[in-house]
Amino acid sequence: MTDLSNFPITRKWPATHPDRLQLYSLPTPNGVKVSIMLEETGLPYEVHLVDFGKHDQLTPEFLSISPNNKIPAILDPHGPGGKPLALFESGAILVYLASKTGQFMPRDDAGRYETLQWLMFQMGGIGPMFGQVGFFSKFAGKDYEDKRPRDRYVAEAKRLLGVLDKHLAGRQWIMGDEYTIADIASFPWIRNLIGFYEAGELVGFKEYTNVARVLEAFVARPAVARGLTIPARPQ
Repeated sequence: MTDLSNFPITRKWPATHPDRLQLYSLPTPNGVKVSIMLEETGLPYEVHLVDFGKHDQLTPEFLSISPNNKIPAILDPHGPGGKPLALFESGAILVYLASKTGQFMPRDDAGRYETLQWLMFQMGGIGPMFGQVGFFSKFAGKDYEDKRPRDRYVAEAKRLLGVLDKHLAGRQWIMGDEYTIADIASFPWIRNLIGFYEAGELVGFKEYTNVARVLEAFVARPAVARGLTIPARPQ
């Protein structure tokens, strides 16, 4: 049996199945990227809830593998060379899992780099900008009298949606016929923007018919439906 006792995180979240990949997460748009990927690949894993309400993300145990105190993070007992590997940052984890399983990443170099560019588009654009829209639409920012900050992020969110909508014209997925980590990274954020953030009308989401079409296909996938609820939110 694999021994993970050298990793401090296992003292707070003991591994019941130490031979399985350990996922430390919360069902946010970034968190579910990895749970969806794990459900899609069929890779055995064990999930641990990182409860923000209890400030789990700030504990020394969690910071030992995720120094930026963000979810998700993983601990793979069977990493490169057969040695355990801990990783944080959802984009890096998706690339790692695609490489580990040989799934959801084109095998040719050109396709791989094109997929990575759209992954970076999500990580550097969609995620941060949609998150800011969420702050001004759903949370404390909605009460600000000065709407200029909100409007700035809404305009950028619209621009990003327009870029993606144009790219998806005539395509089944971001990379064409092939479903990849670029889709797994992007569409949880788009779903969250118009769902939990309640910003669909604010960004004029009905205008982006290609994005809406692919989002519908994305959430219809059984692995996505499962992954969106993993781990279960704290009660």
